[in-house]
Amino acid sequence: MKIYDVVILTDARYLEDSDTNAYKHNVFYEDLLVQNALKAEGLNVIRLAWDDSEFNWNSTKAVLFRTTWDYFNRFHEFSKWLKAVSKETLLLNSEYIIRWNIDKHYLLDLKKKGIHITESHFIEPGTETNLSELHKQLNWQETVLKPCVSGGGRHTYKLNADNLTAHEAIFSELIKEEALMLQPFQHNIVSEGELSLMVFNGEYSHAVLKKAKSGDFRVQDDFGGSVHIYTPTEAEIDFAIKAVKACTELPIYARVDIFTDNEGLIALAELELIEPELWFRNELKAATVFAKHITLRLN
Repeated sequence: MKIYDVVILTDARYLEDSDTNAYKHNVFYEDLLVQNALKAEGLNVIRLAWDDSEFNWNSTKAVLFRTTWDYFNRFHEFSKWLKAVSKETLLLNSEYIIRWNIDKHYLLDLKKKGIHITESHFIEPGTETNLSELHKQLNWQETVLKPCVSGGGRHTYKLNADNLTAHEAIFSELIKEEALMLQPFQHNIVSEGELSLMVFNGEYSHAVLKKAKSGDFRVQDDFGGSVHIYTPTEAEIDFAIKAVKACTELPIYARVDIFTDNEGLIALAELELIEPELWFRNELKAATVFAKHITLRLN
């Protein structure tokens, strides 16, 4: 049986490069940068879909979650696989931190440790309420609704008095099955954008600025958002590192998404510890730094 040092995890859609689809090419290219950097460290590396049924997961020292971007649409299947594979090999990041980070209730844990988060109201499955009642209760005029387990902008809606009624049906269906969160709409994300700071093993690496396209509020490139190289301030770097170190376990990699909130304060939007896009293509040397941290973790 061939033994590997690291398996880089993706999902089946991104196993092959594409000459015609820029999105797929970027996924493949960034994973390739990581793979080549790990090989340069002398590691034996392979890239596979996380649901590869033929691979023997105890034949690798570690698996690195990179672009497993279908997990939230197949969460039950992914959860079972995650439990099983965690008994076979080392997970980067760990099963514990992945499960903690999958559910956005983790934001409350960080808040308790002094990390300033987006003001958030959580609605648990089966709660008998509606959007109109929630907005009156919270006295929020413009909000964003999203699932607590999600990604890529799935079921993310901007709400106000003019469209609450139109979204009541989808809210009613979603809350039967999953927890949701409601947050005040953050105007600075539209005007200034959202920052993503990459932190490897507690050390700042690089950053990008994500901006929504005109007329939208979502910064993801899935919805036409753009990405720009960005040099963060010391305060922004300090915030990102503190957010990562507030985790009960230090992750090998993290993407810290921050913005200036409606009160003018640096706030945490998301702490991405599972499979975040890390924009190695914008900072090529970061893949080398990342690989060195992984090598140290394995030794």
